[in-house]
Amino acid sequence: MLKKFMRMSWLVATGLLLVAGRAHAVLDIEITQGVESALPIAVSPFGWDEPASPPLDFAAIINSDLRRSGIFSPLPEKDFLARPRDAAQVNFLDWKILGAANLVIGKISRQGGGYAVQFQLFDVFKGVQLTGYSVHSNEQDLRRTAHQISDIIFETITGVPGAFATRIAYVTATTSGGTTQYSLLVADADGDSPRPVLNSRQPILSPSWSPDGSTLAYVSFESGRPAIYTQEIASGKRDRIAAFGGLNGAPAWSPNGKELALVLSKDGNPDIYVMTLGTGQLRRITDSFAIDTEPAWTPDGRSIIFTSDRGGKPQIYRVSSRGGSAERLTYEGTYNARPGVSPDGKLVAMVHAQGGNYRVAILELATKTLRVLTKGRLDESPSFAPNGSMVIYATEDRNRGVLAAVSVDGRVHQRLSEQRGEAREPAWSPFRQ
Repeated sequence: MLKKFMRMSWLVATGLLLVAGRAHAVLDIEITQGVESALPIAVSPFGWDEPASPPLDFAAIINSDLRRSGIFSPLPEKDFLARPRDAAQVNFLDWKILGAANLVIGKISRQGGGYAVQFQLFDVFKGVQLTGYSVHSNEQDLRRTAHQISDIIFETITGVPGAFATRIAYVTATTSGGTTQYSLLVADADGDSPRPVLNSRQPILSPSWSPDGSTLAYVSFESGRPAIYTQEIASGKRDRIAAFGGLNGAPAWSPNGKELALVLSKDGNPDIYVMTLGTGQLRRITDSFAIDTEPAWTPDGRSIIFTSDRGGKPQIYRVSSRGGSAERLTYEGTYNARPGVSPDGKLVAMVHAQGGNYRVAILELATKTLRVLTKGRLDESPSFAPNGSMVIYATEDRNRGVLAAVSVDGRVHQRLSEQRGEAREPAWSPFRQ
């Protein structure tokens, strides 16, 4: 049974099922299910006074961001009665006729070697401005500026911070001439601008973001056996953290960024350890005859939630980050694994077996209530958005590995797929600092 669980844990839960694909294509996003009462919003094309085309279509990016949240329903530009760029040009009656609850206008102009980007958000029915900003951006950061505007709009209307300006990390595999190349990529949260962090002919697993979003920890088999590395995204600086005999896997950053929880089998069975990054000092957290794996920190840093088969089947447990006895958290079903903790520490996402299928579920820690969010056959590797509103995960679509996302209430579903390839092992970044 232990061998069977090890196979499930390190094949299904960590993505060794990767097959051929194209590594660096932009992810296509499809909204497969949204909220029926999505809020109608109009985003007018941003003004631009020069004869050449504007450097970026801000309205298109903002519309795309808001649409894929599932909460907003952007109105088509072809129906607009006007295209204002200044508050003085806004006739709220035009937008009431279209049924828009909110209106976004803006304009772009050159300024100091870069661009000045202005926008305003209005409540159409009250006829008042809700917020507005003017920001300076260079050409390289224009897409991020557009996502930041989407974040401000989202938070102003919903009260929840937006996560459009964040990033995702994921792993792809490309096979050519019988040789497979694995790539660890970082892309914008909308799948645009994918950038390779590491390319290897050996598997790459378990990417994990540092709390400041500057560094990734991951497992690489480049030496022929698993080792844990950290790598700065901007500089590419890379350090090997753990290469002990046996298993080195499942790195997870502590909330303060000074420690890594990881899984080592150097002393026998796989157990959870915590490494102090400045010194390399190890602290053993679990010590049992079972397989303890897949650690995830709680936001306060006091506890580690992990997978163990110590009760006979894989289930989710919680233990102090200083070590000690573990508390079992899941009892529903015979398989619960790959935990991820929400930013507020109230929810745990996991892979839950249901009728022979593996699906993403949410456990409410306060009530121990478990809710299944997805309906796939092999859904795995759940990771919370930094605002806690969505969970990204890996799944299959027509026998091809893709990424998907679901809202924590299960009402909004997205599918993110490469045009020709496959993607696995998603990890949603923290808010950018």
